[in-house]
Amino acid sequence: MNFKTSMVAIFAIGASLSTAAIAQSTNAELTAALSSDVRGDTVLRDKYRNPEATLNFFQVKPEHTIVEYGPGGGWYTRILLPYVAENGKYLAVNADSQGRTFRDRAQEARTKSWPERFPASAAELTGVDAEKVTAFESDETPEDMVGKVDRILVFRSMHGMLNGDRSDTEIKALRNMLADDGLLGVVQHRADADASYEISNGSRGYLKQAHVVALFELNGFELVSSSEINANPKDTKDYDIGVWRLPPVVARLEADDEATYEANKAKYEAIGESDRMTLLFRKAK
Repeated sequence: MNFKTSMVAIFAIGASLSTAAIAQSTNAELTAALSSDVRGDTVLRDKYRNPEATLNFFQVKPEHTIVEYGPGGGWYTRILLPYVAENGKYLAVNADSQGRTFRDRAQEARTKSWPERFPASAAELTGVDAEKVTAFESDETPEDMVGKVDRILVFRSMHGMLNGDRSDTEIKALRNMLADDGLLGVVQHRADADASYEISNGSRGYLKQAHVVALFELNGFELVSSSEINANPKDTKDYDIGVWRLPPVVARLEADDEATYEANKAKYEAIGESDRMTLLFRKAK
């Protein structure tokens, strides 16, 4: 073996070791985030939401700048914020509130004050300093974040976009944030491919996978990969009030007496959470 060949081989070995070391470090940091006490009893949902496999599929790294879209009650926030707090950046993004119809002034005030309130809420959930949290509505992206986000994560929020008639503007806003080499991950309740419009239009929480892919393609994305990580074949998807009949909500109908509700609750808890698509996108060239 000549000198040039030897150096190439040594370089290849070094690169391989370096990649392995990085992967090991990343896995250790994710393991720490997943096993943190701040998660409390939310870990009980891991068997349905598969956070380790999901975040690995989305290729989320602790040094990334990430967006969690519509963090809601903070289930994934408890994982993501501690995971990137030291070496990355966590951004929480909600939909543009302009033009929305509100139930009353109190709801409007809560919604529009969310960017100011969420950092403290996230800090309370995770123990991470509120200064490490940036929150804003999608139409108010800070200039220094345009085209700078490594990963955008959209968990169970696509039906809300469609129900609010804002999917195109929201997806375009997310694309504006994403770096050219960034990735966008989606987890969404999945309707069957042959489901009727009434079941798959988002009003019951379910959407067809092909429709979600097409929606992103129409707004400047291309599908990189899909996964069955969050599939649930037990989900029959034909519930009278949609996905909210399943855990964690297990919604109660007005007509249900206590005995009926308890019987239904046991049945739906045996099914588990919804069948979900898991999709990974990048910007289309």
